Amino acid sequence: MEEQTQLSQTAAMTLAGKTFVVTGTLEGFSRQEAQRAIEELGGKVSGSVSKNTDYVLVGENPGSKRDKAVKLGIRILNEQEFTEMISIEE
Repeated sequence: MEEQTQLSQTAAMTLAGKTFVVTGTLEGFSRQEAQRAIEELGGKVSGSVSKNTDYVLVGENPGSKRDKAVKLGIRILNEQEFTEMISIEE
């Protein structure tokens, strides 16, 4: 039981200290679902890209946020990469 609690706590902090920006239209998630998943795993969601952004989750028609992330050298995630990142390996 204690081992399961430790695993849950570790999983809950997978994205601790990481800041995400979500842009474009996602196919498998609503923007709110993506935000909830990030926050449940300890991450933060911002509305704008800055040097403090760790990842930009990009869907269809991302616009200027993707361009700014590229200029700043911020890691761009597509939906598949994001899904893999938030999945808990069993």
